[in-house]
Amino acid sequence: MLPTPAQTQTRRLFLQKTGYGFGAAALASMANAESAGLAANPLVGSGLHHPPTAKRVIYIHLVGSPSHLDLFDFKPELQKRNGQLCPDNFFDTSKLAFIREQPNLLGTPREDKYAFTKCGQSGIELSNLLPNLQGVSDELCLIKTLHTDQFNHAPSQMFLLTGFERFGRPSIGSWITYGLGSANENLPGFVVLITGQVLGAGNSAYGSGFLPTVHQGIEFRSQGDPVLYLSNPKGVSPAERRLVVEAVNNLNQAALDDVGDPEIATRISQYEMAYRMQASVPELMDIASEPKRIHEMYGTKPGKTSFANNCLLARRLVERGVRFVQLFDQGWDHHGNVFGSLPGKCREVDQPIAALIRDLRERGLLDDTLVIWSAEFGRTPMAQGTTGTGEKRSNAGRDHHKDAYTVWMAGGGTKAGHVHGATDDLGYAIARDPVHVHDFNATILHLLGIDHEQLTFRYQGRQFRLTDVHGKVVQGVLA
Repeated sequence: MLPTPAQTQTRRLFLQKTGYGFGAAALASMANAESAGLAANPLVGSGLHHPPTAKRVIYIHLVGSPSHLDLFDFKPELQKRNGQLCPDNFFDTSKLAFIREQPNLLGTPREDKYAFTKCGQSGIELSNLLPNLQGVSDELCLIKTLHTDQFNHAPSQMFLLTGFERFGRPSIGSWITYGLGSANENLPGFVVLITGQVLGAGNSAYGSGFLPTVHQGIEFRSQGDPVLYLSNPKGVSPAERRLVVEAVNNLNQAALDDVGDPEIATRISQYEMAYRMQASVPELMDIASEPKRIHEMYGTKPGKTSFANNCLLARRLVERGVRFVQLFDQGWDHHGNVFGSLPGKCREVDQPIAALIRDLRERGLLDDTLVIWSAEFGRTPMAQGTTGTGEKRSNAGRDHHKDAYTVWMAGGGTKAGHVHGATDDLGYAIARDPVHVHDFNATILHLLGIDHEQLTFRYQGRQFRLTDVHGKVVQGVLA
């Protein structure tokens, strides 16, 4: 039997007065739903595992993987030996995606625009292709020794972002919102912003896998409705839409009471969220309301789709309590013409990322906001294609390299103006302080107050976690 209107109103008023929505009520019930195949959330009712230094994350992933050797990890010896045949052991032991014959070494060009400069008080070396990032170098914590298990794009993207190389696992943003929830009931806890084509792993890179679907990343678009079908159809007023939502949710609540399926609770909470987002999202997306100084700092153009706009939106999202914002920027897969392609791509991201860091600092948000620059793997010190100088160099690119590459973090309790680890003289292998992908993810969770070994979910008879059965916190990058 369906609940009467009086019963429904009483239930809704109770949820409103106690400060919980349907999603929170469902989460509380899921904590006791072992019979339904669910594990208790270790963070429900007990708070964080330890005091956090970060409350929120802006995670920038450059799809295709930029050449870290030409941006963050300068190798004079590689430059000196440019064009020489690579050492036998490089070719014999590497898993390379496209290089089939023993290649030549490829050094960074000697032109000033490709040169590296020691920056700030920390003396971190960054490429001149990133002049704005050089200006905030003292905020950065570089990890030069990240390594992964996969050497092709889609598996590597999934391995970095979900801890597993195949489809079906929850993404890091989903794990974090599952553990911590959102600080704004009018917006999703996990928002995704994309420039360019979708990455090879598709929406699995920000999906919820076997976690309740309320934790999946919600893609916001820069043009049209930010979320598909968010606007009411023509002729439907907000009051009429409210009646539709209430009627559907009454039916769903009756089904939930009957069968206890947590996905029904997710459906209820998402209907409520979508209705509230009709008011909150248009204001959020209106970046034209920002001062002229902010637009000039980021290089934004309201009404356009751009990475700069997405960086500004990321700041607006975390200001409003969104826990995890993922930015994807496509176009970094430089198998050929790497030195012709890098300058343009760097111009697209350098100014807005530096502006984001400065903006967060000015607003007092950087200390507890973790900003991440990542890619799925690195690039080889060996050339794919022609090497040499002048026109002969123009066809040269870099193949995939899984054994050592650079990522960085800023804010959120990381050690500012710091470089962790080092690669060898040619940038091929790790010389000291290796960091595996599982270590990197364990460290991100640690900064948020989460013990990566305790954030688990029971599925198909076993406890799963983001870091599988591996991972240790990288203490050297903690402030």
